[in-house]
Amino acid sequence: MLGQSLKQSQLQKLSPRQIQLMQLMQLPLYELEQRVKEELERNPTLEEAAPEPAPDTDTQEVDTAGDDPFEMDELFQQYIDDDPTNYQQSSGDDTYDAPGSYTADENTFFEYLEGQLANLEFESPLERTISLQIIGNLDDDGYLQRMPSAIADDLLINYNLDVSTRQIKDVLRIVQSLEPPGLAARNLRECLLLQLNSKIDDGELIDDHTFADLVLAQTVIRDHFELFSKKHYDKLQERLEVDQDELRDALGEILKLNPKPASGLTGRAGGRAARVVVPDFLVTVVDDELKLSLTARNAPDLKINDYYQQQLAEYRRKQKESGKLTTAQKQAAGFIRQNIDSASWFIEAIQQRQQTLYSVMWAIVRYQEGFFRTGDLKTLRPMILKDIAGPTELDISTVSRVVNSKFVQTDFGTYSLRRFFSEGMTNEEGEEVSTTQVKKTLGEIIAAEDKRKPLNDSKLQTALKEAGYDIARRTVAKYREQLGLPVARLRKEL
Repeated sequence: MLGQSLKQSQLQKLSPRQIQLMQLMQLPLYELEQRVKEELERNPTLEEAAPEPAPDTDTQEVDTAGDDPFEMDELFQQYIDDDPTNYQQSSGDDTYDAPGSYTADENTFFEYLEGQLANLEFESPLERTISLQIIGNLDDDGYLQRMPSAIADDLLINYNLDVSTRQIKDVLRIVQSLEPPGLAARNLRECLLLQLNSKIDDGELIDDHTFADLVLAQTVIRDHFELFSKKHYDKLQERLEVDQDELRDALGEILKLNPKPASGLTGRAGGRAARVVVPDFLVTVVDDELKLSLTARNAPDLKINDYYQQQLAEYRRKQKESGKLTTAQKQAAGFIRQNIDSASWFIEAIQQRQQTLYSVMWAIVRYQEGFFRTGDLKTLRPMILKDIAGPTELDISTVSRVVNSKFVQTDFGTYSLRRFFSEGMTNEEGEEVSTTQVKKTLGEIIAAEDKRKPLNDSKLQTALKEAGYDIARRTVAKYREQLGLPVARLRKEL
């Protein structure tokens, strides 16, 4: 039986502008600049203000004299109060690719290698085509991850060329002779061997002792790579019938090699743009006082175009005088009014972004004042997103957006804001300490260990307990991995 009923419920919905505002809040600096550029191109009523006589600084302070830096205007508070997104609180242990500004390279990595191929003499145009196909399949580190049979299939499909895998392997050896050494290797062992072979071929330019070390290193990689990778040095000495000093010198030559031959190529030779971290904030100690400022690039100076404002005012005057406008005038007035409204909102959103960034950063500075004064990571206090959301009166999700991909320059270096967030634990003295402090202590213990007999995780646990941090062995292993440190066996040295 059909029936009708009434039901009352509350729903949260974000307007398109609220969503855009949250997106602006999250953008790192280089993406903000791109977003502003896109808005300037899209909206003719928006323009950059003429630069005023600039102070001798690249930063812009937010004027908070007489005001609480956490005070927000009602409009923006309405935006953030309506935000239903619930972000998980980060412990700050994540390592991620740091954002920054990008500078385009003149030539790609492919073009750099293509230029070298142009100087080589091939037996046939087919070999040149194969070589171009090979370098087109190199990854960002310079390795050839595609099988010769797959490359043969590509040549058959794309160019209708029937090429054998033997021909591809022959041309591959030619490609592997290009700079940098180690290029187009199919695995790490081959990459290291190519570099060692290149150095040995230049034997006339090096002394006899170094040449002997290179030959021994070549034997280690070619015939005993598994023992080398597992650091079974005693077995290597026995197999090679060499003493510890000879093996140490050979391993020293191997450590000079580049396991990612193309990764360091930038500028003309690089295939990717050079990436540089550009800080969003600057924190300095001046006369024993902490000073916080936003970088000028975080505060673009935008305004409404005067011409369009005058045009809109003219249309309004005509409408008031004659009582009506022509269809074309109405369309023009509507277009201008719509774009001016959009530009006004965008300018306001950028200003609100600046205020919020400053508020959150200032709260972090006050909470972690010890670090910003000394630069000692051990002074970092346990801090989660909720600790910053409280004093700023912002939602946790908004704080998460603000600290995402943002960096601060201090007197002691440049740091990701996520670095200042960490969980806490209680030491044996009953004091609450940050996990960052525990990790720093763990790193110092490993750095000071005897590399001939490195400490395993159980011994590291004991050492940390003696330092006042009683944590489980599995936690020690987790912190060690987060520091990017291998197990004891792989830290062993001669």
